[in-house]
Amino acid sequence: MAKAFGIVNFTGRHFWVEGMQDYRPVGAFSFLGRYRVIDFPISNMSNSGIDQIQVYIRRKPRSLTEHIGTGRHYNINSKRGRVHLLFSENGVDHDIYNNDIAAFLENMECIENVNCPYVVIAPSYMIYTQDFSTLLQTHIDSEADITLLYHSTDDAKEHFLNCNTLNLNKQKGVLSLEMNRGTAKNRNIFMDTYVMKKELFIELVNKAHKTSAMYNLSDIVNMACGELDVRAVSHRGFFATVTDFKSYYDANLSLIDFKAAQSLFDAEWPIYTRTNDSCPTQYFEGASVKNSVVSNGCLIEGTVENSVIGRGCVIKKGAVIKNSVILHDVVVEEDVHLENLVADKHARITHVKEVIAEPGQPEYIRRNGVL
Repeated sequence: MAKAFGIVNFTGRHFWVEGMQDYRPVGAFSFLGRYRVIDFPISNMSNSGIDQIQVYIRRKPRSLTEHIGTGRHYNINSKRGRVHLLFSENGVDHDIYNNDIAAFLENMECIENVNCPYVVIAPSYMIYTQDFSTLLQTHIDSEADITLLYHSTDDAKEHFLNCNTLNLNKQKGVLSLEMNRGTAKNRNIFMDTYVMKKELFIELVNKAHKTSAMYNLSDIVNMACGELDVRAVSHRGFFATVTDFKSYYDANLSLIDFKAAQSLFDAEWPIYTRTNDSCPTQYFEGASVKNSVVSNGCLIEGTVENSVIGRGCVIKKGAVIKNSVILHDVVVEEDVHLENLVADKHARITHVKEVIAEPGQPEYIRRNGVL
């Protein structure tokens, strides 16, 4: 799909994942033991024929740049394709001026130099699959100025809080964007995914900069709804956001369910990631694993139930892990009981024999932490 290039945008100024985001951006978060969150938007673009992809990074870039590398593992044409990492250095973590518009302006020359008439913009904190070539063709056929992707949900009071929603007319024209404050059950959640001409995108970025230094791309698009033809297209299938600690925990555990996993993963639409060659997981005598996702390279002697276990974890004899997300290289010593929590990578739980959080209120064991 040489007609369009891709932008993976960091966005999410209202979001902060306590604990985990201190070490890396959301796009670099481990997901389902094997992937990173950034793998989903880049794989969607690669599978859609987009081979010019710009990934914007705001803070703590090391883990994300190491994971993406040259981008070859995303099956992008090695001669003409490229995953281009671009940085925003305008401020600190929560600086109101450190937004996506500022990042686009800082890297405007890179945007102008891409020889594609259209741009597809997707977020780095949402997990879904979408054929962008079909979305682009729908946009072109409709002759709209901007096409936005949305997901209809009936649980907006409890989930997707602080995400933008779309107010639509009967023809699925976008009237406005507004934040989800949890006041209504049924909402059209905006997936921070845009399709438009490159020239219009550049025009909107410049207009946003002149209007307010605090404006994000969504703000200027909202303002343009009365002037431009902005259409919406509905998404089908699995959809999750990583907007806070609990949403990350919930998104991982929800995919233990096989039907939910089938709605995200498709053999014809692979999710690419950096491979890690290691031996298969070894299950020792007395080990018990039920309803869980276990990555390779683990040594399991204890009990695992309804959990996601990352690569290279060691779960020793008598240890019990339930309803938890364990990132890679975590060691759980003998007779330790963990329940309803996220253990960040390289954590070691040895002296404390029981860490049990309340259901629905997961707790966090920090990276390299020793308990």
